[in-house]
Parts: sequence; structure tokens; C-alpha cells
Amino acid sequence: MVQDNEQSRKYYRIAFQLAIFTIIYNIIEGLVSIFLGFTDESLTLFGFGVDSLIEVISGFGIAQMVVRIRANRDKQRDQSEKRALQITGTAFYILVAGLLVMAAYNLYTRHQPETTLWGVIISSISIVVMITLMVMKMGVGKILKSEAITADARCTRVCIYMSLVLLISSAIYELTGLPWIDIIGTLGLAWFSYTEGRECFEKARTGSHCSCRNNNVHE
Repeated sequence: MVQDNEQSRKYYRIAFQLAIFTIIYNIIEGLVSIFLGFTDESLTLFGFGVDSLIEVISGFGIAQMVVRIRANRDKQRDQSEKRALQITGTAFYILVAGLLVMAAYNLYTRHQPETTLWGVIISSISIVVMITLMVMKMGVGKILKSEAITADARCTRVCIYMSLVLLISSAIYELTGLPWIDIIGTLGLAWFSYTEGRECFEKARTGSHCSCRNNNVHE
């Protein structure tokens, strides 16, 4: 629980830094994955790159929320968190659409990539980075009692699941040559993303994201 102004500023600063890192990392990861996925004709890696760029949306949502809160103090926290939740929820829904299209296309075309080695390498790096980010975001979100920040952490958790899907499917393909091994996992991930997005919009609608009404959390 945040006890004073200085401590509050500290954790909002950390939240902002985590959001900026999320944006930069996912832009780099997304562009590299899209390029390599296109080059190797790996739709899973290409789709993973697109998903990484979608994660940037959530990062921007949290960054603008923190900037607004720091500029307008506590009186604007309700509106800022609501907007951040809506942006994160939208990112989840876009992610669902992308996953479903990718799974359907893979199933219809019976497409097989030339190689999935880069998928193994990129997903392994992503898992380590995203787990670290998720833990830090969850910690900051709980301290500030911010549902928007914890929702962003759950968005990062989806990226971990996506990385695991990419890692497992890429590794199995390299070992066995099975082309459709990741479709079931992709569909399961799409459902999880949908429920998380729906929860974000529900919290934004009901106002349950805001804890400042009952807690003296000041900047």
C-alpha cells in the first residue's frame, strides 16, 4: 500500500518505465519476428510478430495513464484508468482476431514453413523477458492498487503463453515435421485472450478498476 506522495511518485515512475520498455522491446521483437517469419514462410512466427506489435497498444495505454495521473493528480485517476483498461481490452480483442485468422489460414492451406529454428530462439528469449516484466508489473499494480496496471500484466502473461505456443510448436516441427501442431494451442490462447479482454471492459464499465475512492493514494 502506498503511504505517501514520494512513494506514490516512485511506483508510478516505475510503471511508466516498464510501459516504455514494453513498447520498445515489443516493437523490436515484432519487426524481427515478422521479417524472419516472412523470410522462412513461418506463419506462426509471423503471427507472433504481429501479436508483439499489438502488445505495444497496451504499453501505450499504461504510459498515457501514468502521464495523465502524474499531471492531474488523483482527481483524474478514475478516467485515466478507465481509458487504459479500454485500450488494453481492445488490444486483447485484436489479438483474438489475429489468432483466429492465423489458425484458420494454417488449417485451410496446410502450410508448412521452411524452418522454425528462429521461432525456437526468439520465443526462448521472449519467455525470459516477459516473465520478468509480468512479475514487476503485477508487483507495481498491487502496490498502487491499479487494475489497469495489473490488466497490462495479464496482457504480458498472454505474451508468455504465446511464446510457449511458438516455442513448443517450433520445436516439435523441427523434430517431427508436423505442420498443424500449434492450431489447438492457438485456439485455446484466443479464448483466454477473449475472456481477459471482456474482463477489462467490464471493469472499465463498472468502475471497479478504481481503488482511490477507498484508499488515500496520492501522487
